[in-house]
Amino acid sequence: MPQDIDYGTLMHTAMRGLIQKVLTNVAENGLPGAHHFFITFDTRQEGVELADWLHDRYPEEMTIVMQHWFENLEVGNEGFAITLNFGDAPEPLYIPYTAIKTFVDPSVEFGLRFESSEDEDETATHIVEETIEVEETPVQHDADVVSLDSFRK
Repeated sequence: MPQDIDYGTLMHTAMRGLIQKVLTNVAENGLPGAHHFFITFDTRQEGVELADWLHDRYPEEMTIVMQHWFENLEVGNEGFAITLNFGDAPEPLYIPYTAIKTFVDPSVEFGLRFESSEDEDETATHIVEETIEVEETPVQHDADVVSLDSFRK
């Protein structure tokens, strides 16, 4: 029987469940209004599937933008599959929820960050840099990001 409640793991599980519910709604109904997502994930995480050239370009982490063009969004219990357009080349991706580092919807200033002991302080800056490379039409919004560090002792 555990002696401590692992609030960090419980919060991560709940936050990943929230992402799953949001993506399920988008898969069924499309993106409502001005909503769009920046999703940063660890490309080294087990279960991540992406083209070799994308993995070569983003060997550690990558940020995708779900906004104007995406298709084949399939949401499962362990992760989601999506096809995105990279320079007029559609590429399928599979991203396990455990690989997600940040999930941001700048249209409503909402964001989640999954902290780990190896995370860097420059994550927010890195999101914008990667988004510019992938999206090629940079849009920068400030968003509040929930950090579990504020709940830890």
